[in-house]
Amino acid sequence: MTPDALLTTARLSLRLHREGDLERLVAVYSRPDVARFLLEEPWTPESGAAHLERRLGRTGLDEPDGALALVVEREGTVIGSVSVWRTDQERRTVELGWTFDPDHGGLGYATEAVTAALQHAFERHDAHRAVAQMDARNDASARLAQRLGMRQEAHFRRDFWSKGEWTDTLVFAMLASDRAAS
Repeated sequence: MTPDALLTTARLSLRLHREGDLERLVAVYSRPDVARFLLEEPWTPESGAAHLERRLGRTGLDEPDGALALVVEREGTVIGSVSVWRTDQERRTVELGWTFDPDHGGLGYATEAVTAALQHAFERHDAHRAVAQMDARNDASARLAQRLGMRQEAHFRRDFWSKGEWTDTLVFAMLASDRAAS
C-alpha cells in the first residue's frame, strides 16, 4: 500500500494527487472512450496540468465548500480517481464523481474505491446524503452506482449540452441510513 494513502482497501490505495501523477492521469483522461462521458474535452498535457493544479488544492471535506480529490492506485499504478465535494453543508450533502482506466475494468476496483470514499464521507464527515450525476449513456457508471446501493432518483432528458449534442443525465443518491441498512 502507498505510505501516504488517505484511504486503503484490500487491494487499493486512495491518496491525494501529486505533481508526478500528471503523465498517468493524461494517459487515462485523454482516451476518447473515457472523455466521451466527461464534461471536459480529452486531456492534453497542457490541459491536464491545469486540471491537476485544481485537484492539488482539493484536500479535505472539513470546510463548508470542501472537496477531496483522490487518485486510486493499484500496486503503485494510478488506475483512476474519485472525488467527493460538499454541495450543501447545512443539509450534509456531498456529491461524488469517478473516472477509471478501462484497462483495469471488470475487476471490482471501481466498486472498492468508491465504496471507500462513500464510507469516508458518511463516517468521517457525517454526510447525510451522497449524490452521483452522470451522462446517461455511461452504462458502466450507472451499474457502479447501482452496485454501491445508490438509487436512481432521476433521468433528465436532453438537459445538458455537451460536446456538440444534447445529453441525458442520470442522478443516483444514497442516504447514510441506506448504508446502515445494507
